[in-house]
Amino acid sequence: MSLSSNRVILLSEYGGADRLRLASMQVPPLAAGEIRLRQTAIGVNYHDVYVRSGLYQTLPLPGIPGIEAVGYVEDVAPGVTDFRVGDRVGYVAPAYGGYAECRNLPADRAVRIPGGLMSDAEAAATLMKSLTAHVLLRQVHALRASDTILVHAAAGGMGQLLCRWASHLGATVVGTVGSAEKAAVAREAGAAHVVLYREEDVAARVFDITAGRGANVVYDAVGADTFAASMASLAFCGHLVNYGQASGPVEPVALGALATRSLSLSRPIVFHYLRDAASLAAMACDVFEALGKGYMKPITPMVLPFEAAARAHEILESRQSPGGIVLIP
Repeated sequence: MSLSSNRVILLSEYGGADRLRLASMQVPPLAAGEIRLRQTAIGVNYHDVYVRSGLYQTLPLPGIPGIEAVGYVEDVAPGVTDFRVGDRVGYVAPAYGGYAECRNLPADRAVRIPGGLMSDAEAAATLMKSLTAHVLLRQVHALRASDTILVHAAAGGMGQLLCRWASHLGATVVGTVGSAEKAAVAREAGAAHVVLYREEDVAARVFDITAGRGANVVYDAVGADTFAASMASLAFCGHLVNYGQASGPVEPVALGALATRSLSLSRPIVFHYLRDAASLAAMACDVFEALGKGYMKPITPMVLPFEAAARAHEILESRQSPGGIVLIP
């Protein structure tokens, strides 16, 4: 592939999925500290949806969205010593540009993917979510074996990772799902209890399961539709971790609402925990160990051709994703 024929998915204006257009752009020369990747699998995340819609106005337009991919090193800038041509690497980076066949990337944003651990497509669907799980379970709230946690969307890709790792750490996991089929998925992933949120009062079920105590921590990436139930499900001194807003942004919260049971509220962004290469490397090491030992399992994603980026967004927004979606250039 010549650099002049590099295909990208370009966003020129905020809006619906149809705003994502196939285009051709040349890859610029490598800058100091960069590597060039030939990308083989590109992860599609809700972050990309927020960027495309304009909810996050963090990508200068016109621009190339995408924050996660896997590929092979084609070139390295002088002075880069951690990677060599042919290495398989993945990245989760706030520097956009992931929706491309080939791209330049700061070398300190990349991690080498161990051989035999997972396929390129699995890695592109799993890396960001597994790093996020590390942030949520080990840093934002250091999970204890005595904790009972509530995981919304427990059958989704992120939900399954949280259920598996949390149950391995000894926590009691309560998961919410929308159907009996998804309930089976959540249970297989480690949820000890499953709540069908369309049919049951989530908070009432949590308090029933916990003999009136409530959940020590709630992990909520749904946002507007679940926030009230999440707050109502918490035990005294409980912690609500809102790490996404798939159903829309949460309305402003009155500080006094937290005083009802001495609650705490967090809104973590995974990039803020990956600000330096040492932190990224340490977290990736933990994640690869968890995957290697089976504490977590790689996500088997829906695979779509590169030019179907708009369709990938539509599937993600309709909540029909099997847990992950990747684009294959």
